[in-house]
Amino acid sequence: MDPIQRVASREVYRNNWMTVREDAIRRSDGSAGIYGVIDKPSYALVIAQDGDRFRLVEQFRYPLGERRWEFPQGTAPDRADVPPAELAVRELREETGLRAGSMVPLGRLDVAAGMSSQRGWVFLATDITEGEPEREHEEQDMRSAWFARADVEKMILTGDITDAQSIAAWAQLMLAERHRP
Repeated sequence: MDPIQRVASREVYRNNWMTVREDAIRRSDGSAGIYGVIDKPSYALVIAQDGDRFRLVEQFRYPLGERRWEFPQGTAPDRADVPPAELAVRELREETGLRAGSMVPLGRLDVAAGMSSQRGWVFLATDITEGEPEREHEEQDMRSAWFARADVEKMILTGDITDAQSIAAWAQLMLAERHRP
């Protein structure tokens, strides 16, 4: 038996990117409560590596009111269910114009498990071919650039990269490199 059971649910808000719902719940001790949940589709995050350089994208993040550097990442339009590897290929091409000869899964990430159902998959893209980005309208302010490994690490340490998914993905990459057979 789950420690928390959903008794009822109501949709509070919906748009093309997410749904917000409020669930009436019952805890294992029998007490009642509510849980607010943000449902978003799965996303893919791609670490594109070419030798000792890595591709980042920068865009204005409206909720923060700031431009932020991060690894290319995103979901399928209209909350579509797309296989993670296919989504990774699409996001990399759309946001950076890059194509990868190799796309290796590094792991999964839960965005904010206390309030969101969204899960992500992290991929390492190598054997890179350059091309033109195919950005969505919402990404028109985006730019992308290559950064040396030392620069990515410095950007994380100095707070130029604060995106939690990008930092967690970097940790997955570091662990994968350390534990290669």
